[in-house]
Amino acid sequence: MLAAYNGIDWLREQVDSILSQHAVDLTLFVSVDASTDGTEAWFDELAKLDTRIVVLSKGHRFGGAAPNFFRLIRDVDFEQFDFVGFADQDDIWQLDKLSRALEQIRLHDVDGYSSNVMAFWPTGKERLVCKSQPQRKLDYYFESAGPGSTYVLKKSLMLEIKNCACRNWEQVQAVNLHDWFCYFYSRAHGYRWYIDVRPSMAYRQHGDNQIGVNSGVKAFVYRFKSIVSGSGIEQSALIAQLIGGGDTDFVDMWFDRKRISFLRLAFFANACRRRRRDRVFFFCACLTMVVLGRR
Repeated sequence: MLAAYNGIDWLREQVDSILSQHAVDLTLFVSVDASTDGTEAWFDELAKLDTRIVVLSKGHRFGGAAPNFFRLIRDVDFEQFDFVGFADQDDIWQLDKLSRALEQIRLHDVDGYSSNVMAFWPTGKERLVCKSQPQRKLDYYFESAGPGSTYVLKKSLMLEIKNCACRNWEQVQAVNLHDWFCYFYSRAHGYRWYIDVRPSMAYRQHGDNQIGVNSGVKAFVYRFKSIVSGSGIEQSALIAQLIGGGDTDFVDMWFDRKRISFLRLAFFANACRRRRRDRVFFFCACLTMVVLGRR
């Protein structure tokens, strides 16, 4: 399921890498947010040449990647497939990306899969984006399992997520990250997830990325401000409310987002993020919110 918006500069490489996947039988479903660069026409022409491409009805304005992906989750019929995955419009997949995902799902007996990625910039710079640290008991409350474009899920799990999103359709439009929502639902309902150490794709970084690599001092300051403003906590509380399940006692502890709640939450930092640096960051952010109070 590929969500596109004004992506004509990168789509050819992305779509070529998807359609060239080894050892899988796939269908590419595309949802285009109303664009001005010819993206819709490009997909229409491509769909005439390749029956594996299905373009959903056009003319919709989503205003962001998450509502576009939720549209795909709602409107695509998964019943005839075994696995479901997401694709961005600007990455380049390794040719065994999907076949390896299926191999790892079977090998580790899991329901959901994601992986590390290799970020790259127009300058030629590359950097491994590592998300494969050991999962923590509560990490899904406060982080995703890596870029959503690496996700591959069993159909049975994806159908549950679809039903949840459809039941809460109006509220789910306020969720900023579809991939976090999927990971949150999976872990909260006892599904097993594997994060692969091997990068599955080249993760393009450019000025139009909606969500890119968190790198450098500016990115650190931006992330810190977004957390202490309360937006991250608000998103976690929203998703927890929509999906049900999970550790309800843990959610009740901080759901009211009062100073004392943030203080209690700080002492769960070790269970809330996978990477050690992020656990320290989380602890400090919680203490900052204790000082600042609810925003």
